[in-house]
Amino acid sequence: AAVDIQPACLGLYCGRTVLSVNGSVETYGDCGVCPRGQRTDDNKICRECVGSPDRYDWLYLGFMAMLPLVLHWFFIEWYSGKKSSSALLQHITALLECSIAALVTLLVSDPVGSLHIRSCTVKKLSDWYTMLYNPSPDYITTVHCTHEAVYPLYTIVFIYYAFCLVLMMLLRPLLVKKIACGLGKSDRFKSIYAALYFFPILTVLQAVGGGLLYYAFPYIILVLSLVTLAVYMSASEVESFKDLLVRKKRLVVLFSHWLLHAYGIISISKLDKLEQDLPLLALVPAPALFYLITAKYTEPSRILSDGGNGH
Repeated sequence: AAVDIQPACLGLYCGRTVLSVNGSVETYGDCGVCPRGQRTDDNKICRECVGSPDRYDWLYLGFMAMLPLVLHWFFIEWYSGKKSSSALLQHITALLECSIAALVTLLVSDPVGSLHIRSCTVKKLSDWYTMLYNPSPDYITTVHCTHEAVYPLYTIVFIYYAFCLVLMMLLRPLLVKKIACGLGKSDRFKSIYAALYFFPILTVLQAVGGGLLYYAFPYIILVLSLVTLAVYMSASEVESFKDLLVRKKRLVVLFSHWLLHAYGIISISKLDKLEQDLPLLALVPAPALFYLITAKYTEPSRILSDGGNGH
């Protein structure tokens, strides 16, 4: 009855907070923004998020957690050079930093001290961009109802990146200074400088495109892993299985890409029906096998020589 006598609550994400509960009767406040950790229900009442992230939500968080780690590994490899033996230790340190950051992020999230987190259900793309749906009832005054309707999938990524950055600044400079003897003084810290650039970029990417990434990340993983695998094998002049076995590093890169392929396939299928989705993982080695089988036919020197013989 208390709701019926109040004016309608406009806006897609505006709601009324529950002020008090007396038995089965609830008293509500004015229409406005919901507190953190709550979102509106079908009756425009702010309700606390009591659910848990589903499998797809965890896969999304895993993707966002992998981004800085993959970038760390790329720039460590890029700037280490062939003479440096410190790359492996730096790779392990980067993995340790990101793992600790992920663990601490889960522990400080609600409920604090537990690896379990409570969350709201993502219903549609607009849930990620509530700031775009603030209503203007009289076309003059705007009612600000911006809140995290996808709690905590939006902000938890920023918290994780902050911990990654802090841990990197605490651990990596000391390690690099001690073990990166094969590099010059100006080169040994370049992978850290690179991180100081890509962390702000990742933060802006999450702030602006978090919702788009949520729906598109499985396809992004598949496309990028395919492209980077082809570029790497081409740059390394891998044309046969024998070329792969010459260096262990090539096998590590290959298996890493296979893991990314599998992650992308699992994210798309969500493994809802195991008997249908698990066989799809057999497609993981297919791109690499196709490349190795067809590489000898696409060798530029062979194409040029065949063209010359044809004339």
